[in-house]
Amino acid sequence: MLEKDDCLERLAAARQDEVVITTMSVVVPWERWSNHPLDFASANSAMGHAADFAYGLAMAQPQRRVITLNGDGSMLMCLGTLVTMAQRPLSNLALVITENGRYEVTGNQLLPAFGRFSFAALARAAGLTSVREIGDEASFEEALPELLGAPGPVVHIWKLKRDQEGPPKPADPMRDRAWRLKVALAEKDEG
Repeated sequence: MLEKDDCLERLAAARQDEVVITTMSVVVPWERWSNHPLDFASANSAMGHAADFAYGLAMAQPQRRVITLNGDGSMLMCLGTLVTMAQRPLSNLALVITENGRYEVTGNQLLPAFGRFSFAALARAAGLTSVREIGDEASFEEALPELLGAPGPVVHIWKLKRDQEGPPKPADPMRDRAWRLKVALAEKDEG
């Protein structure tokens, strides 16, 4: 099993100008490692919508790599996004499902049917082909370059140790985060 903070620290150190969308139990830990203008904490009533938000952003910004760091509880709420990703694949899209079997931010409740389904199997059944489960350090290191640059859509399921992340409290209000991302996307387009 992987430690969430270790994975996020290594991703933050390796990333360059990729857009990174976070939600729920990944918002606060990601902010410990990254404060990039192309980071967007999609956390205000957005549980279940980070993956589809990132998909739309990747569609609108085909020249940019877009990475979503989505919790397993959030992914359960938007399984249809996997079908959309397969039906209309985007080469610049990467989805990470941080799997620990818990709704961390609402009290650490066990996910429904956890252990009786596989996100990798669900993604493949939806029609996605670049799907990888990652549960140890060696697999993580081997897979990181794929996450950052292989033609997508890429789906990685990080098998994480259980954690107790409280409700997300992003450093900035939603309007400020949205404005910062908009400005950063516009600057990169002009440059």
